[in-house]
Amino acid sequence: MDFAGSDMSQRPAAGRVTSAKIVIAGGFGVGKTTLVGSVSEITPLTTEAIMTSAGVGVDDNRQVPGKMTTTVAMDFGRISIDRDLILYLFGTPGQTRFWFMWDELVRGAIGAVVMVDTRRLADCFAAIDFFEHRRLPYLVAINCFDGMQYHNPQDVRDALAISSDVPVVSCDARNRESTKNVLISLVEYVLTMRRTRAVAPA
Repeated sequence: MDFAGSDMSQRPAAGRVTSAKIVIAGGFGVGKTTLVGSVSEITPLTTEAIMTSAGVGVDDNRQVPGKMTTTVAMDFGRISIDRDLILYLFGTPGQTRFWFMWDELVRGAIGAVVMVDTRRLADCFAAIDFFEHRRLPYLVAINCFDGMQYHNPQDVRDALAISSDVPVVSCDARNRESTKNVLISLVEYVLTMRRTRAVAPA
């Protein structure tokens, strides 16, 4: 059974495995590949390519000067949240020239994680607009580079001008437990949204 076609207001019966697709999105170099790799229980599938001179003036890596590769299609990983819930993770490419693939990557997804680097906050605006336009639930995950959080979640929420019900959480994309908690938060948010819609008057 897939969350995409099920009633997520109810968890599956004992022994019954449910799977769900989650999209990991955000700007260039924000940590999407790192997040998928840190939390996946299988060797993640990545489509990393060496950055070449063709990206000069197109990909802004001034805030991530050590970045030598970039995702050109997607990242893929899997994590079992518990015995009856498996999440399949699809990381999107960050550069605008690869966004034509986003529509296919989000097909069937229950929700998305929009990763944010507060040093380059504007880079996540397009992802937020994309998911809001498609009415796909999402949360914002502030990636704490070098273990440092420079802005609190409320400041980030205000800067992004997003709805008060959209979760804004902090994480370290390198840390498995941290990223697992982000995914759990998203699933809980999606469940809450679906339950609310189910009881809303017609």
